Amino acid sequence: METHGRAPTLRSTEPIPATRRRILMFPLPIQGHINPLLQLASILHTQGFKITIIHTEYNSPNHSNYPHFTFKSIQVDFSEVIKQFPNEPASFYLKMVNDRCVDPFRNCLAESLKDEEDPVSCLITDAGLYFTQAVADELKIPRMAFRTSSLGATVAYGVLIELFEKGYLTFLEKITKHRCRNCHF
Repeated sequence: METHGRAPTLRSTEPIPATRRRILMFPLPIQGHINPLLQLASILHTQGFKITIIHTEYNSPNHSNYPHFTFKSIQVDFSEVIKQFPNEPASFYLKMVNDRCVDPFRNCLAESLKDEEDPVSCLITDAGLYFTQAVADELKIPRMAFRTSSLGATVAYGVLIELFEKGYLTFLEKITKHRCRNCHF
């Protein structure tokens, strides 16, 4: 037990023995999203969970840095997205990732669920991968969204709709209609 100038906290430096439960994780293939999810995976691993990282081949994590994780790559063609990315807003990239990953992700997830030796406890995905909720519901697996943004960004997201509804953000309507018809904020 440690004290940090306040109430005592229980904290073990010893890893907990492995369980037979597995957590599947799927980061958005952007460095600022991959690293925090891998950090969370490392914490969960020290608590005894087996970790499987599902990732795209584009910007994939270095497997050798995490020998205690299982990695499953999904085939998604991002060549067109990469060519257009410098000229398009981030919402374009996010929409393309969500559109192109659905079937490969569903197939990978369904295959992972067949492993009866290490049953899956839940799926943790980047909040930007909003399509994963429908896939998780379809396959009847609990999903948790992992947001990598700062507290300030989270608060800003919370008020965007209200500001839009009050007419303060009319420029977003023009951008959204022109560039990204079914994007989610």
